[in-house]
Amino acid sequence: MATIHNLGFPRIGKQRELKTTVEQFWANKISIDELTERSAKLQHTLLSLQNQSGLDWIPVGDFSLYDHVLDTSFLLGNIPPRFLTDIEQRQDQYFRVARGRCRQAAPAQAGEMTKWFDTNYHYIVPEFSANTRFSLHPETLLEQIRTAKSAGIPFKPVLLGPLSYLWLGKSHHFNKLELLEQLIPIYSQLFGRLEAAGADWIQLDEPILALDLDKHWQQAFRQTYTALGYGRLKILLTTYFGPLQENLDVIRDLPVHGLHFDAIRAGTETDIIIDTLDTSQVVSVGIIDGRNIWQADLNGLLDRVEPLYQHLGERLWLAPSCSLLHIPLTLESETHLNPELKSWLAFAQQKLESLHTIKQALTRGRSAVETDLAENRHAIKSRGLSTEVNNKAVKEKLETITPGLLQRNSPYSERAKQQKTGLKLPLFPTTTIGSFPQTPDIRKARKRYRDGNSSLAEYHLELENQIRIAIAEQQACGLDVLVHGEVERNDMVEYFGELLTGFALTEHGWVQSYGSRCVKPPIIYGDVSRPNAMTVSWSRYAQSLTDKPVKGILTGPVTMLQWSFVRDDQPRDITTQQIALALREEVNALESAGIPIIQVDEPALREGLPLRKRERNEYLNWAVNCFKLCTSGVNDATQIHTHMCYSKFNDIMESIAALDADVITIETSRSNMKLLDAFDAFSYPNEIGPGVYDIHSPNTPNSADIVKLIGKAAQKIPPERLWINPDCGLKTRSWEEVRPALQNMIHAAQILRAEHTRRGV
Repeated sequence: MATIHNLGFPRIGKQRELKTTVEQFWANKISIDELTERSAKLQHTLLSLQNQSGLDWIPVGDFSLYDHVLDTSFLLGNIPPRFLTDIEQRQDQYFRVARGRCRQAAPAQAGEMTKWFDTNYHYIVPEFSANTRFSLHPETLLEQIRTAKSAGIPFKPVLLGPLSYLWLGKSHHFNKLELLEQLIPIYSQLFGRLEAAGADWIQLDEPILALDLDKHWQQAFRQTYTALGYGRLKILLTTYFGPLQENLDVIRDLPVHGLHFDAIRAGTETDIIIDTLDTSQVVSVGIIDGRNIWQADLNGLLDRVEPLYQHLGERLWLAPSCSLLHIPLTLESETHLNPELKSWLAFAQQKLESLHTIKQALTRGRSAVETDLAENRHAIKSRGLSTEVNNKAVKEKLETITPGLLQRNSPYSERAKQQKTGLKLPLFPTTTIGSFPQTPDIRKARKRYRDGNSSLAEYHLELENQIRIAIAEQQACGLDVLVHGEVERNDMVEYFGELLTGFALTEHGWVQSYGSRCVKPPIIYGDVSRPNAMTVSWSRYAQSLTDKPVKGILTGPVTMLQWSFVRDDQPRDITTQQIALALREEVNALESAGIPIIQVDEPALREGLPLRKRERNEYLNWAVNCFKLCTSGVNDATQIHTHMCYSKFNDIMESIAALDADVITIETSRSNMKLLDAFDAFSYPNEIGPGVYDIHSPNTPNSADIVKLIGKAAQKIPPERLWINPDCGLKTRSWEEVRPALQNMIHAAQILRAEHTRRGV
């Protein structure tokens, strides 16, 4: 009989219970005991949901209060020295690493945060040095196992593998592989504890097998798994997000009991992997897409899987391609989606139900699940024939794109002169990234309107009042370039998805981005166009309230693609071009409305980069061209900004420069300006605003620290091309936190200007 299992499940709960619980703990509204009790209850609920799908093995250890990579650091006793204080409670220490502060604990610089491979999930980066020492602390994992055992759950512990853990961490002038010698015994000790707790199988995630690994890392796999693979605990080595390619040789002859691979992204390697593995090893095939929300073609999958089952028998395991962390929990809560569109979708719970249907078809024959297969066949056919998906006018518009639409009228050096004359900004101009606090008043106004308790006109009056407040606050602080505050937006992608054709929104399709931060990605199901203006009236109104320049803020085409669930029936670059053309209309409309600066955010540009280097140039070419298609229709005097955050940009600096934005703002505060090391080898030609304080932490930045950070930046970028700004939007902060932070930031700019005046610069 084929075995079905899961690799990971959404943590947040149907009503985002995880978010509510941890935020109440941070606010001292619940105790540690209540935090523990509630999180255990949520974990039990999530395990039970999976168990209802008839899984043979259910993951334990994928549940986390903040981040599973941070959990691994605590499991292994790898806590940065700056957090080793006299705090009695481990949870306080844990959240201090994640956020820089927890409850009454003293502030500290939070752990660096970056993207988990090519997803929009963020993890806390492990820190390594020659002084790093590991020690085992399995209590949290063992407690999760006890929860599963008490509920009668067939559990499979899930761990981040030792090689991927080291790879994902950061170290300075130190070879991380030197830590393997002391790390392997810690994993061996852990295996013993898991075996004693009743574990039979253990899932060891090594997603770096989908990356380009040099011979040292490849050899390290053999060293590590030779040492770990001969105990009584059975190891399922798990890889996902891409094909193994040259790393196929790495897995050959490893003493593990099975291998999971991503058959969505590496399906062409199925036969090769089967031939590579020993006949005693399990072959786990990730046949259900864990990264997107489209219903699988079950009949087509069975055509592929039935021959595998006949060949492999009980050696065949079936699973989603990767953890289901990256998609919403269940479709059951969606009551307002178009019924036809809803029939095309599958969230995490429905993905597992599809997996169970496949198992039933394999073991009992297709006739046993004919009703399910017929419904699936109808949904797949209706999507392919739907007139809602294909728009002839949009497709014809793509044919009008010429190279001339991708270029500004003049090079940056000439544009900068006009912009300097028109904007009259001081040295080290100050600004913010775009959003300001989404206050309770804003949320209440939005809810009243959505619930039908206020008219559209009344809602707009409320928003205009909030824009007046945002402009007044910024003028009081002394910012040089203002923003309207994005008060009308619940989310930087969802807002635009609601106003563009080809997008659909969910009610409860939440996905964890980091910690308690959840997003609700739109669904791109059809061709995209812009029926009406989306931001012009708000920006025009904000500009009418001040003599200072106001930035219009848009989300860029690549980020709109990456942070949505994307249609899989046409190439991604075609969908992005459609979005770019729609946004180009909005950019040009903002300029016509008198907005002198327009920011088109592309924080997901790096996220979309293929994991394999050989595939990157093709992506970067079309991604850069889509940004330029969006922004190149304005006059030279209009200043184009873009923003990027929480990704490693060093290896794509040439492409970032090729965007030809007049100003780029990037996140550098958590990395202490280390991201700017890229400018040692690359002379960035335009203006840049390195984020000077971490908005994801409640800590208030110090003016002296900001001055030091900008001093570091000025060693790589000429001062006349430097801006001063936070590292991201301020939506998640309160005004009580924002005011002192911006005041200190502006004070730092004044100090820097005075220093340069004193030096006669």
